Amino acid sequence: MARELSEKDIALLKKLAPECGDLSCSGSGHMFHSILPPVSNHFSEDPRDFIRRISSLSTEELTYVIALIQTGEESLGCLPVEDVEALVHYVHDKISPETAQLILAAYESGDGCGV
Repeated sequence: MARELSEKDIALLKKLAPECGDLSCSGSGHMFHSILPPVSNHFSEDPRDFIRRISSLSTEELTYVIALIQTGEESLGCLPVEDVEALVHYVHDKISPETAQLILAAYESGDGCGV
């Protein structure tokens, strides 16, 4: 779901990817509409780096991102499957197995990658 990032979203994106200059995709020029896809696709080197970045979030911040995923406001469709799997494992250990299952279900029911 395309959305305009809130100030909180932008702060989280910059926390996860401090090297993020402007809020647009260097390839397409489109503005980012989610937090996780740009971190995964533009800034993380691999799933391990992606989770290293995610682990910098506080439990409250991670819960906020998870809530966005559950409402469909945060997209997982553009994430490589390896990063989704890593996220699911991280949430399983950090939050709960049930929450991890909800993230997996959101990914599996998503519409893929769209602008």
